[in-house]
Amino acid sequence: MDTVAQLTIVRHGQSAANVAFADAHARGVAEHGLTGRDADVDLSPLGRHQATQLGRWLATRPADERPEHVVCSPYLRARQTWTRVADTAASLGVTLPPAEIDDRLVDRLMGDLELLTPLMIAERFPAEAHRLAANGLYAYQPPGGETFDHVAARVRAVLTDLNTRHAGRRVWVVAHDAVVIAARHLLDELPFVDLDTIVATTPIANTSLTRYAHVDGRLDLVEFAATTHLTGGHHTAPSRQ
Repeated sequence: MDTVAQLTIVRHGQSAANVAFADAHARGVAEHGLTGRDADVDLSPLGRHQATQLGRWLATRPADERPEHVVCSPYLRARQTWTRVADTAASLGVTLPPAEIDDRLVDRLMGDLELLTPLMIAERFPAEAHRLAANGLYAYQPPGGETFDHVAARVRAVLTDLNTRHAGRRVWVVAHDAVVIAARHLLDELPFVDLDTIVATTPIANTSLTRYAHVDGRLDLVEFAATTHLTGGHHTAPSRQ
């Protein structure tokens, strides 16, 4: 079966929501001050710095290791991530492809619970908090939102299109941790419960790289949630986690 030559999935840089959620959790409060839509949340200062570091790192890579095609979530934080990566590389004399926007790469849709922390859900929608606890993170469907099976269905369609349209090319996807989880579920045929254990020990950090390579007609995992480009180190040996 024809596939892309390499598939690299990048989680967006740290967002304002990532910061606000962490702060609310640390203070034990049911308020974070965010307003508006999840799709419009932008990068934090650290997130912009992370994207800059990724752009610098990419500019140092050989031409045959850089992406030939880039597809991106429509969410602001993902678009800002790739724009900053590409602009940074350009400032160093390296041209990277512009991102094609694909609406199927959005983050997991949370419906009525969009931008709510667990404590906010418990206070405002206690019945939903009970349903979440009973069903588990991956099977739970918030009102108007998605289960992870729904996310996986979207990602499956994207991967099929990429393998058809860009077979033999190096493709980068700039999106969200939910997209990374869905891709591993599909490509590695891992149950979500197994992925839960993996992510508990190897979090999908902001601007981390999850990379697959074409081997014998399929995509095999090379590295998972790698962040060494943020510290200036060399990439580690392939991880099968």
